[in-house]
Amino acid sequence: MTERVTGTPGRRTLLGAAVLGTAALGLTGTAAQAAERGRGGSGNGHGSLRDLPVPTVIGHRGASGYRPEHTLGSYQLALDLGAHIVEQDLVPTKDGHLVCRHENDITGTTDVADHPEFAGRRTTKTIDGVSSTGWFTEDFTLAELKTLRATERIPGNRPDNTLYDGRWTVPTFEEVLRWADKEGRRRGKPVWLYVETKHPTYFRSLGLGLEEPLARLLRRYGRDRRTSPLILQSFEPGSIQRLARLVDTPRVVLLSGPTSRPWDFVESGDPRTVADLIKPAGLKWIASYAQGIGPTLDLIIPKDASGRLTRPTTLVKDAHARGLRLHPYTLRNENSFLPADFRRGTDPNAYGDVFGAYAAYFATGIDGIFTDHPDTALLAAADFNGR
Repeated sequence: MTERVTGTPGRRTLLGAAVLGTAALGLTGTAAQAAERGRGGSGNGHGSLRDLPVPTVIGHRGASGYRPEHTLGSYQLALDLGAHIVEQDLVPTKDGHLVCRHENDITGTTDVADHPEFAGRRTTKTIDGVSSTGWFTEDFTLAELKTLRATERIPGNRPDNTLYDGRWTVPTFEEVLRWADKEGRRRGKPVWLYVETKHPTYFRSLGLGLEEPLARLLRRYGRDRRTSPLILQSFEPGSIQRLARLVDTPRVVLLSGPTSRPWDFVESGDPRTVADLIKPAGLKWIASYAQGIGPTLDLIIPKDASGRLTRPTTLVKDAHARGLRLHPYTLRNENSFLPADFRRGTDPNAYGDVFGAYAAYFATGIDGIFTDHPDTALLAAADFNGR
């Protein structure tokens, strides 16, 4: 990967600055105070959505721009870099344990293909209408899954991250809760987590419902209250409604493209699309059981046919009018993931003008953002708050 792009810091420049702490990042004044506010309390103690800095920096699958995603190494780095919240995605094992993977298909995120004892587990499944061939968490017990090692999901984009292939196992969510409590005690401030239920309708059809075991863990670790430093999220509104009946933890509905339908809507015959949910009536409905939405960035500022940003929509204003917070996803440093206006040079894996992209999105009034590179986002937030 190219280390520098004209006019922007290189990957190691940003990472090296961030690991030295907020002073080295230049997070003085407003941004440093915001970073501190985002972790008020101690241990797993109490927090409040109101305590989070704006814009909130959410470590997407940890610090996945620098480490294989959804590993304790990725989560720890995100926290060390200063992320206000660290994200986990949850899928179940065959014996009902919740583990942290972006997808239940672990073909590209573990070394399972190198284990001849599991060759016969390779299969094809249809999940939320999409056919996939590979190895799936629901076909492994936790003990079996723990014999695997995590690997970089997109080595073509992030070859440096392959240095860490094999270093970490797939963590259980309970291990993450224990890690967060330990780090909270060490730091004297709660560690915020952002937890997604993945494919909940599909897993419930297998007898592996996610919400009940998740609620039990939240209660066990004292993160089931309205003031708990944890946010629940799902692309299926029904999952969030089910969780709302089980715990008081803050909740967010994730929203993908405007023509898409949540899979639980597809299964139940609900004709509404995301375009319907982002209208005033849809937002009012979401606000009846959730505290925020997590829209794709394209719902905040659409792109034209060339991939360049156009005019912002009214979604921020409309959601705020109904008391909802907005945490859109996902901004990454590499050219290939940026709007065309902010790409620099011809290397798709080089860093583009990501600070320009952050400025454009922050200017819309969003409350936070998911990012693979928390250190970069914190610098951008400091720039924005210092204006």
